[in-house]
Amino acid sequence: MDEFELIRQYFSDLGQDSSGCVELGVGDDCAIVSPPAGQQLVFSIDTLVEGTHFLPGTPPQQIATRLLGATLSDLAAMGARPGFFTLAITLPESDPAWLAAFAQPLASMAERHGVRLVGGDTTKGPLTLTVQVHGWVEQGKALRRDGAKPGDAVYVTGTLGDSRAGLETLLKKSSVNSDVAYLQQRFYAPEPRLTTAQLLVGLASAAIDVSDGLLADLEHILKASNVGACIELDELPLSPALRRFAGEQQAIDWACSGGEDFEICFTLPASHEEAVLDSLVHHDVPVWRVGEVRQSHGLFVKDATGERPVTARGFNHFSEISE
Repeated sequence: MDEFELIRQYFSDLGQDSSGCVELGVGDDCAIVSPPAGQQLVFSIDTLVEGTHFLPGTPPQQIATRLLGATLSDLAAMGARPGFFTLAITLPESDPAWLAAFAQPLASMAERHGVRLVGGDTTKGPLTLTVQVHGWVEQGKALRRDGAKPGDAVYVTGTLGDSRAGLETLLKKSSVNSDVAYLQQRFYAPEPRLTTAQLLVGLASAAIDVSDGLLADLEHILKASNVGACIELDELPLSPALRRFAGEQQAIDWACSGGEDFEICFTLPASHEEAVLDSLVHHDVPVWRVGEVRQSHGLFVKDATGERPVTARGFNHFSEISE
């Protein structure tokens, strides 16, 4: 199968253009997109490399959901609405069975989130996959990292530490039970918090997706905003599966620094807390207050033993998978 047949068979018209902006997609030299009136274009790119971001032999279905879910999470962090994406695939060989298994869940996730594939590239080499996502946000309304103020509350969505535990089950080849299956699902199929973040637009003062670990990513907000913060370790949202698999202390450590949960960490002024919590009453993604922004610089954590400064340590792509 040559490159053009591969594209036609597996990636033509993949996904859904919910924004109505794509005029020409896959099949020409370039895509053509007409931006919506009053909207700004936001975009981000992510690459997954076999042996660095996922274990050799990982089923293509799981690579597909991890790839698109993680990249869409960047749009969520900005409060953006997905529009379209491009895809570059480097394959050791043209394998129809692998491609079919990869394309089907990619199409399902793209359809569910209203994002359409409009172009890309294929070539031969070590297994490497790159997605660039593009979305729209109202002019001047994007969630950014530089707006946190002293007194703002620090919130996170969902639960933390699950993805790192899922990776651990794969590295240690754990026997599969319901907890292990859940944790591996969280590793392989991150759920971008797109609709949750869109509810925060105009209310949250800063936001970021949790890709390198809560402490490391929160520190990006603190540096951009020129503030500090304290996190209450006892308030971290930990799933029952994580607690059973890892134990309390390891669960807390992975929630702080495990990485790749792709939840949203955001800061919220007290004047907006009631409005946000009211808007989330019937929303299916929980949010949790885990700390507070401070005037003085530095990142601190607090538990029953007291408060102490910490140096953020995030997920390291070049060490975790190769252990």
